[in-house]
Amino acid sequence: MGRLVGVDLARALAVFGMYIVHIGPPLSATHGVASWIRYIADGHSSVLFATLAGFSLMLIAGRREPKTGLAGRQAKARIAIRAVILLALGTALAVEYGGVIILGFYGVYFLLSLPLVRPRARTLAIIAAAFALVTPQLAFVLTSWLTPSVQETINTYDPLRRLSEVGALDLLLTGFYPALTWTSFVIAGMALGRLDLSSGTVQRRLAAFGAALTAVAYGMSLLLAGPGALRSLAEDGPSSSGSGSMPLDGSSMLSDGGSFPDMPASMLLTAGPHSGTTFDVIGSVGVAILVIVGATLAMERLPRLRRLAKPVIAVGTMSLTAYVGHFLAQSALTAPGGPSTQQSWTPLLMYVLGATLFAAVWSRFFRRGPLEYVLNAATKPAKHIR
Repeated sequence: MGRLVGVDLARALAVFGMYIVHIGPPLSATHGVASWIRYIADGHSSVLFATLAGFSLMLIAGRREPKTGLAGRQAKARIAIRAVILLALGTALAVEYGGVIILGFYGVYFLLSLPLVRPRARTLAIIAAAFALVTPQLAFVLTSWLTPSVQETINTYDPLRRLSEVGALDLLLTGFYPALTWTSFVIAGMALGRLDLSSGTVQRRLAAFGAALTAVAYGMSLLLAGPGALRSLAEDGPSSSGSGSMPLDGSSMLSDGGSFPDMPASMLLTAGPHSGTTFDVIGSVGVAILVIVGATLAMERLPRLRRLAKPVIAVGTMSLTAYVGHFLAQSALTAPGGPSTQQSWTPLLMYVLGATLFAAVWSRFFRRGPLEYVLNAATKPAKHIR
């Protein structure tokens, strides 16, 4: 089976969206079209990444037909190994550079998704919908029960928390990408992975479905919560709690992480980026579906654009390398206490061009990106599963 070029393009767009959030000016410093670009990237880029991560799980577990028997067990082992590596890599980067790294959260998503690699698309879609409807309210209740003393007690005995700013409680419930609510995106991506995206009928239905989810979720939120319902958590820019470090996946936007810390129940009606509400989850999934279908259609129907976009598509084939690479590069190039470049789009453009150039050159000689080769090699022991 050939590569799904449209999905690779969507991955590249997710990478660049995260670049916008991490490197570009804050929402409060943008105007006009730039403001809309910044707002759409905020939250939606990481959700798109999580949805595509679920899609990738199906590439391992059997996309249209789930692998069973020995092949199925080996596929689950490969996913589990990837999950452990991502959790370790995310923790290591957080230990070295501080902040919140989404890779560790991905590791947890993968482990939680293992029991769901065999159901059909319809079943997975129903499960994703149930998660979207239930888990935000459950998270709100659970976090309201977590007093500071309880959290401190849990963190005291948490080995991950001793190593970095992100512990098991953050990964599962109170962090910036809590698995309890964010697994919805992964399961939605798994459902998409089971569909024939090359089918015109499937494309039309998905486009209509994605548009409906987006319109209903954000429309209902505006109706119930008012004009501030879609306000970005990042519109005031990075907080001062980051001690000069860059905002990693928006980690400096919430000084102690968590979707619902000390928030009134009325916040459950909002749909702002990273608010973690039902409206945010459903609307963000709708946007992710539209991007994936739109990228797929563009690559199928516009061959000239496909040729022009080849360097960008290459970024999507090595999204892990592109993500970790931009993080390491920014850490190396940003001098502590140095002048802020938050008001300028120039650094962002340089990172986008740098990633595109690297991916274009690398892909001419190698099938996978550097970290993708390492991750693939690390899962080789799964073939010994019997």
